[in-house]
Amino acid sequence: MENLPIYVYLVFGLTVLVTVFLFYKATNYSKTFLIIIAGWIIVQTAISLSGFYKITNTVPPRVGLLLMPPLVMTIILFSTKKGRIFIDGLNLKTLTLFHVIRIPVELTLLWLFMHKLVPGLMTFEGRNFDILSGISAPVIYYFVFVKKTAGKFVLLMWNFICLGLLFNIVVNAILSVPGAFQQFAFEQPNFGILLFPFVFLPSLLVPMVLFSHLTAIRRILLGKDI
Repeated sequence: MENLPIYVYLVFGLTVLVTVFLFYKATNYSKTFLIIIAGWIIVQTAISLSGFYKITNTVPPRVGLLLMPPLVMTIILFSTKKGRIFIDGLNLKTLTLFHVIRIPVELTLLWLFMHKLVPGLMTFEGRNFDILSGISAPVIYYFVFVKKTAGKFVLLMWNFICLGLLFNIVVNAILSVPGAFQQFAFEQPNFGILLFPFVFLPSLLVPMVLFSHLTAIRRILLGKDI
């Protein structure tokens, strides 16, 4: 990590800030969201800086603490009345444009690969095609919400396709993390996401991207306004 260029930290740090801001905007500037997300960032910062995630030979794997709490929160929000009210109040325009953050995320992964912190399969030179989601996001936003020449069906299909791209890289990333469940990339495992500040990729950015897609799909399928 000491040889990692400063621009990698700067780009990723700005990506995290932009991600939180765009989602905060999508919530119509909810103070509750800001408090919860700030608390989660502080907790993960403290845990990762302690070196907790660097120990990879435990069962269950410690990386689960990055992934499970956001997934549990997502399930709670989608399965409770108050949660669904929150979801249906989100700004779908902002959540669509929100996916541009996937471009700097992919650049960060490429840089981490170049410095032997993640495997090549996690980059767009390998099995990761998620950058297409980020590139297409402003295009979809423009034709659906600005020009209004594309409708709900286009937006729905785009969300499903991008959700598939997300699942693809998440599965490959999880199975590349060093530990008992590793299946890929033994020569250069996915160790970078266990280090600060890159722990925010699985613990913050990916859950927000997933939540955004699920929100859009729910809203469209239920015939709600977009």
